[in-house]
Amino acid sequence: MRKSPVYLDHNASTPVRPEVLEAMLPYLKGEFGNPNSVYFLGQRARKAVENARAQVAALLGAAEDEIVFTSCGSESDVAAIAGAAWQAHDESRGAKKHIVSSAIEHDAVRGLLGELKRRDFSVSEAPVDGLGLVSPAAVEALINGGTSLVSIMHANNEVGTIQPIEALSALCRARGALFHTDAVQSAGKIPLDVKKLGVDLLSISGHKINAPKGIGALYARRGIRLSPLITGHQEKNRRGGTENVASIVGLGKACELALKELSHSSELLKLRNKLEEGVLRIPGSRLNGHPTQRLPNGAHFSFQGLDGHQLVIALDMEGICVSSGPACSSGSSLPSHVLTAMGVDPELATGSLRISMGWSSTEADIARLLEALPPAVDKLRRIPAGSR
Repeated sequence: MRKSPVYLDHNASTPVRPEVLEAMLPYLKGEFGNPNSVYFLGQRARKAVENARAQVAALLGAAEDEIVFTSCGSESDVAAIAGAAWQAHDESRGAKKHIVSSAIEHDAVRGLLGELKRRDFSVSEAPVDGLGLVSPAAVEALINGGTSLVSIMHANNEVGTIQPIEALSALCRARGALFHTDAVQSAGKIPLDVKKLGVDLLSISGHKINAPKGIGALYARRGIRLSPLITGHQEKNRRGGTENVASIVGLGKACELALKELSHSSELLKLRNKLEEGVLRIPGSRLNGHPTQRLPNGAHFSFQGLDGHQLVIALDMEGICVSSGPACSSGSSLPSHVLTAMGVDPELATGSLRISMGWSSTEADIARLLEALPPAVDKLRRIPAGSR
């Protein structure tokens, strides 16, 4: 019989909180009006959307009219990067068609940049050091007169390293380039203030902060012009399509809860410290990412002499849900592009494990993992390499 599950993959997705579901339910039942309709059902839906917009804005330190609702974090990334790139290209009559990013971006960004390169844009990729940090000097060296946008993620989705966003955005502002950051992993886990960060564009996703899948948001600073991916009059002509009212309400409630509970990150840090202390007792293990400048809710490890994908399966048989990397590349035994960019030895990178906690995580969850992990590692290492 399978043991009761322990979920420690909150960087992949999070459970919808009861308060979020409760807030959404009326808009899945009687409150079904189209928020663009003028009669009372539509206007009640509009009020709910605008209340959620205020809740998202509060989490980010933004003005309400700077929030655009999207379908997910990936759409927010694409809307920001492609929208800014196309707008700058058209306004400059093709003079500005250069984008700077980093070697460790999410696949949503990497895939889009590949598409833009095929459409005659040029893309430069800033390297990272062994801790996963991007150097502002390296980014500055890549900016030229044709650069319209720089996009560097706030916190990495694998190793959790937090980038020096304030310094990066300041140099972009001085050089006349817009700055976008993918904050999908950091939103709700650490304080975010778009004014302090100095960013022009910032992406978040609902299912990373205990809202449902299929909803996201983009912060677009006042005055920023973006070519829309989906045309239509909704979201002030910035993103067409009838608004997903129930999910927008859920995202708003999740942001409200996250803002109230940001001060509780010390509890996650205690769990993380216990986790790391236990895991690093295993011979041949190491911690990846910056030792201090990273997200408080998890850790990324590598184990010498085994396959991380097989380790995930072994722990799943014990009822423990973790990952060997980002969910979008789940099942792959190849070293991730993030660890490769950090210079981690390929054999060591293949034996990786990402453990991430969230709102529902407990000390008992960490204890279960630390009980199951050492024998699982030992068992896999005893299997001859050719038989794995």
